[in-house]
Amino acid sequence: MKKRTWLLLFVIVISTIGFYTFKQINSNTNLYKTILNSLSGAKGKYSVVVEDLENEKRDSLYGDKVYNVGSLYKLWVMAESFDQIRNGTLSKDEILSEDVSVLNKGLNIDPEFAELTEGTITLTVRDALRQMIAISHNYAALLLTNRIKLLNVAGFLKKDGFNNSHVGDTPTSTADDIAAFFEKLYKGELNNPQYTKEMLDLLKAQTLNDKLPRYLPEGTVVAHKTGEIDYLSHDGGIVYAPTGDYIIVVLSESSYPPGAEERIAQISKRVFDYFSKI
Repeated sequence: MKKRTWLLLFVIVISTIGFYTFKQINSNTNLYKTILNSLSGAKGKYSVVVEDLENEKRDSLYGDKVYNVGSLYKLWVMAESFDQIRNGTLSKDEILSEDVSVLNKGLNIDPEFAELTEGTITLTVRDALRQMIAISHNYAALLLTNRIKLLNVAGFLKKDGFNNSHVGDTPTSTADDIAAFFEKLYKGELNNPQYTKEMLDLLKAQTLNDKLPRYLPEGTVVAHKTGEIDYLSHDGGIVYAPTGDYIIVVLSESSYPPGAEERIAQISKRVFDYFSKI
């Protein structure tokens, strides 16, 4: 009877966060249990990956589930842009310019709902990178993507081994791949030291801080990028904690995105508290 009771409780816990085939790495660790507990009662689907960068141990809950990642694709555009800057095929001072109507069409935005309906967007590559990351500006992202070519972004994903990440009309990826991106960036494996620092500085200047950083102590540095589209809400990045740096990525799909944002913030706080106690 006791065995059946525990089995029933396990099924109930798993059903509250959705059911997928998933990778469990270090699934018996206290950190993994912290992640699982932070999702208790959650409605919707969540994937969470946390990696302790000091000892390179990673815990992954549904980390291999594929999502439309929304604006997280801008991480890849940033990385490919800096690769081309390093190679000399792109300059940070280069001027990018396009008519708003063309950009709206490229973004599949109905003019009725567009941020702008007329005029021209003109930015340097430097400013486009800053706006694309710090405020997640879609026009800046499209200007850059058109310049560096989507085919090259796809090549970057393949070259660096992000095999479950794809660009196109709908950019898709997994929490495992997004975490791997941040790990490579942190270790300086995506570019030279100068441009690695510049990419991290852009991410640290993020202004959309209602998710991962929301409940962290004031002054905590987080290099991160958010993504939102329809019923999806994501955030991923590197937390520079007093007890050691770590990566956290949370991807979600729910019928109430504001609730998912709150859940992501709570997960982040619990993970931060976990690392503060070890």
